[in-house]
Amino acid sequence: MTGDGIALVDGVLTHGVLTHTVLGQWRDAFEGSPDVWAAIVVIGVATYGFRLSFIHLFGRIDEVPPSVKRTLRYVPPAVLAALVFPDFVTLEPSVVATLADERLIAGAAAGAVAWRTENVFATITVGMIALWLFRFVVFA
Repeated sequence: MTGDGIALVDGVLTHGVLTHTVLGQWRDAFEGSPDVWAAIVVIGVATYGFRLSFIHLFGRIDEVPPSVKRTLRYVPPAVLAALVFPDFVTLEPSVVATLADERLIAGAAAGAVAWRTENVFATITVGMIALWLFRFVVFA
């Protein structure tokens, strides 16, 4: 150890809290392949351009065509299903084990309540009660 706080410990040059290996990891994280950085920039610009095109398009036209309106009505349920469905269905070694999963049963109960009542609070309440009941009482 020298008087200025620099020491050589196990082949690592330390100076206070930061070590050479920590600084090297940060440097390696930002020194990626140019192809990777080019792909990140191209994808970012494409995403921005795609979103901006819809804002520009719908800002210029007076009315959205009925066929586009009909199609756009199905976007929110499709996105919700794509986000939620994989959490409900887990593939187990057998069909019985897959169908007996507490998340699938609770999701089916919540779906039935949502379909019948169209009440978000009732749907969440029934779904959570069913999940907790099956997880901590039935399948415990």
